[in-house]
Amino acid sequence: MIPRRRFLLAAATTTVAASLPLTAGAAHAATGVPEGTLTDLGPASVASPLGNAEFVGDVLYAGSRGLSPNVVGAYDLSEDAVTAHFDIPTGIGVWAMCKVGTDVYVGTHSRSDLYRIDTVAGTITKVAEYPDHFIWTLAASPDGKIYLGTSEPGKVKEYDPATGVSRDLGEAAPGEAYVRSIQADDKFVYAGVGANAHLIAIDRVTGEKKDLLPAALADRDWVSSMHVSDTHIAGGMNSLAEVVVLDKANPADHQVVKATAPGEKYIVSVLIHDGFVYFAGRPTGTFYRYGLASGELEVLGVPYFEAATHRILEHEGRIYGVQDNAVFVYDPATGAIDYRNLVQRGFKAAPEQPMSVHSDGERVYVGGKSGADIHDLASGEVTRLAIPGEPKTMLTLGDTTYLGVYTQAALYAHRAGEPEAELLVRAGNQQDRPRDLAYDARTGLIVMPSQPEPGHMNGALTLYSRRTGEHTTLRPVVERQTVYSVATKHGTAYLGTLVQEGLGLPPVTTTARLAAYDLVQRKLLWELEPLPGARSIVSLALGARTLYGISSTGEVFEFDLRRKKVTRTLKVSTRGSDLHVVGRVAYCTDGDQVYKIDLVAFTAEPIVSGLAGQWFGGEPKLALDPSREALFGVKGRNLVRIAITGRR
Repeated sequence: MIPRRRFLLAAATTTVAASLPLTAGAAHAATGVPEGTLTDLGPASVASPLGNAEFVGDVLYAGSRGLSPNVVGAYDLSEDAVTAHFDIPTGIGVWAMCKVGTDVYVGTHSRSDLYRIDTVAGTITKVAEYPDHFIWTLAASPDGKIYLGTSEPGKVKEYDPATGVSRDLGEAAPGEAYVRSIQADDKFVYAGVGANAHLIAIDRVTGEKKDLLPAALADRDWVSSMHVSDTHIAGGMNSLAEVVVLDKANPADHQVVKATAPGEKYIVSVLIHDGFVYFAGRPTGTFYRYGLASGELEVLGVPYFEAATHRILEHEGRIYGVQDNAVFVYDPATGAIDYRNLVQRGFKAAPEQPMSVHSDGERVYVGGKSGADIHDLASGEVTRLAIPGEPKTMLTLGDTTYLGVYTQAALYAHRAGEPEAELLVRAGNQQDRPRDLAYDARTGLIVMPSQPEPGHMNGALTLYSRRTGEHTTLRPVVERQTVYSVATKHGTAYLGTLVQEGLGLPPVTTTARLAAYDLVQRKLLWELEPLPGARSIVSLALGARTLYGISSTGEVFEFDLRRKKVTRTLKVSTRGSDLHVVGRVAYCTDGDQVYKIDLVAFTAEPIVSGLAGQWFGGEPKLALDPSREALFGVKGRNLVRIAITGRR
């Protein structure tokens, strides 16, 4: 575990100093403090995750994700320092970048805007905006047109810098949600599509489309990364960790190159250079190259274990890989790999949109990109727990905190005070996003529901035994849905579902279900639809004799476990969150207000307003302190402690 001031240098020290540490007593008790009282604990999670980069001369322009505002930092190789930053005022991140001459173009998402950085004048200008959810990818043609790959649906658009006019080239593959990779030459735009893989060539003049992906690869998930040369196209495919290499003159002449690292699933970036296809895999972080003439695959190394490489670039004969807060540099002449942390070289670190929050009573974990910030409640010190992924959900048992991590639906364990977390399990079975964690004392099982990878059917339930270390992944448990939330009692897991399976796959069911699963006999006991038309049940919580649940639209229901019947419902807010039962009351949030629910009268009232929590993906979270006298959430991007009474 890395102290933030060491991990993020001066930015971290400022962050820690700005927090408001609690005394040991205040960390555990709220006696006499009015319910709803807030204590500001400073930035929830400070990070500097990168999404893309582009070279202009000897300067690497790297764009951030999840900061506010996002930035493009100029890393000058000659000075080995980040010498300037350009604020990107809209959108929640930068996935897409390309260049035309000395101008760098930046595409944002949620909202989707296009910016131009004039690297000579040092200015930035928004030049276009689009209604699409994401701009995933940008590429420039040899004559200086900009091409954009968007979602949802997956469209290709053209921007002409000379006129400022955009042209919609339509859906690359009708019915598919994502264009995740794009390239262009003098005749065609090439679009890599998912969640069902296509590699579409679009005539830049006529708009005519042709799928170049060989028929034998039609069952693949994505062409999620791509690069083209004068003679070849190389596309990285999920989820079998393959690269398809096609001859432009004869696309039927192709090779499929399989990444060799054990457990490899994704090809996240590709570059064709000097007779080789360079590419990077995930989850291992392995860096490869394939010889176009020789047909030989080489493993060049692992620059940083399990890191995602968002872009591979060539400059002055060396190969640069852009990772979460760093770049690696591979020298083909020597085979050496150099690793350069850009934060240590001046790249801006700032509060990100947090993804999860959890309290073990002594400290609060805030999950974000590539790890979690851990706030010590007594001292106010903040340390960074680095994890190759995104902690989506957490659970503490004794002195160990378990973290469900995206991608690969991984389960990690972290003992308080240890420098690193231990990987326990990957769910496999094409699972991607952990959605919740619960522990059943009777069986000794940790129960982790998960959502499948994009384009795949059926979520799963992973059962991990704390006693033996063995695990089982059950798929499906509830047919054609994702298990989203879980609560356990006496050997039974109660499951709430989401109608969405893998992203990009249209739901085949319309209503979320509530189900019961016997953890001893390993069988589904029953399932029903508790709320007509509800898309998901995002949280479940057990009372003494009753189960409570909340939908994504903020509707709470009370369920009689003996009669298997919904007995009462209550519309609390417009969005759902974690639901916590404390005696005869419960608490939840919509991200702006925290609500207290009287479980006897079945009424609700806000106890906190004005949080305006900036949660990643717009999914508000709320943690209950084990003392049951405080909640933890965020106000803006700051971690806050919220005093509660737990009484009606």
